[in-house]
Amino acid sequence: MTADTAVHLFEETFGGRPSGVWSAPGRVNLIGEHTDYNAGLCLPIALPHRTYAALAPREDRLLRVVSAQGDGVVEVSLDDVAAGRPAGWAAYVAGVPWSLERAGRTVTGVDVAVDGGVPLGAGLSSSAALECAVAIAVSDLCGLDLSTSHEGRVTLAAACVEAENVVAQAPTGGMDQSAALLAEQGHALLLDCRDHTTRQVPFDLDGHDLALLVVDTRAEHQLVDGQYAERRASCERAAQELGVASLREIAGDTLEDRLTTLSSDLLRRRARHVVTEIARVEAACVALEAEDYRTLGRLFLESHASMRDDFEISVPELDTAVSAATAAGALGARMTGGGFGGSAIALLPRDEVDGARRAVERAFAMHGFTGPESFVVTAEGPAARDL
Repeated sequence: MTADTAVHLFEETFGGRPSGVWSAPGRVNLIGEHTDYNAGLCLPIALPHRTYAALAPREDRLLRVVSAQGDGVVEVSLDDVAAGRPAGWAAYVAGVPWSLERAGRTVTGVDVAVDGGVPLGAGLSSSAALECAVAIAVSDLCGLDLSTSHEGRVTLAAACVEAENVVAQAPTGGMDQSAALLAEQGHALLLDCRDHTTRQVPFDLDGHDLALLVVDTRAEHQLVDGQYAERRASCERAAQELGVASLREIAGDTLEDRLTTLSSDLLRRRARHVVTEIARVEAACVALEAEDYRTLGRLFLESHASMRDDFEISVPELDTAVSAATAAGALGARMTGGGFGGSAIALLPRDEVDGARRAVERAFAMHGFTGPESFVVTAEGPAARDL
């Protein structure tokens, strides 16, 4: 997937040349799952895999969008964009100018041709990559000047979150969009979802002969089937019962005592995951800054166990990938993303990568699972204009 393929699709579909091509990366969250909507901490990196969007402005309010991975052109007026309209993948495109306009920005209709290079259904945030590529494009084309500053990119991230929550009706937090717009090459992005501040944390695997292996389990990852929303609602209920604005306010030292006051074991387990996961993000940052990758690996394993047992968002394919990679020499492994499918990550000595990949494939075959796809990733840069 390249800028040239998006240009070709644009010309083939709409005629003429686009005004430019913009792209945004997918993300892998190193640690900090389901903490974003709990005002917590998370630690994603931007991936080499990117989604490209070729755009040209229109003189009317019509949005026309086409994807190399979709089926035909979707057309909708900006005046008709609303919750659930348009449906499907086009919602992630149309919701962005709609949200910017709701925030008082002046936008126009656009023609958009998309070529997605972030694996779909893998939990690597292909949706946020699409939104963020369109967001910086609309900013540039409509003279909003939001892509050239940190503050402007934070504004774009907020518009993308609203587009996903309202138009696409996926109740996600803001981690994915922040990673796509704010991450830096060679660094993980520490995102504080309480005050929306960020800090770049060095993530230098090459200097330590390590690699991060992503295992796309092919167990399809969906955020709009009700499970994600149920977890979010449970966290909000737990915070309400505890009398706090968010689970971020619960200190680790008092955790177990506070949890006993909750009305059900389910709420206790949901809250325990969130509070301990936030603490693991803090510990992971300390480990990275000290270049202590063994501790980071241990935190990966603890995080996966918490997501499997307390938050109950893992699936057998993810558990198999984690256990097989760990047995094959990984310092640590965990599922990443919203859960219920998607991908796992494994932190490995570089010379153990091929063996771990084969071990995961054998384990999947033994269980009768669809064969996984594994690839090594590095921490790359944010959304940008390509052409």
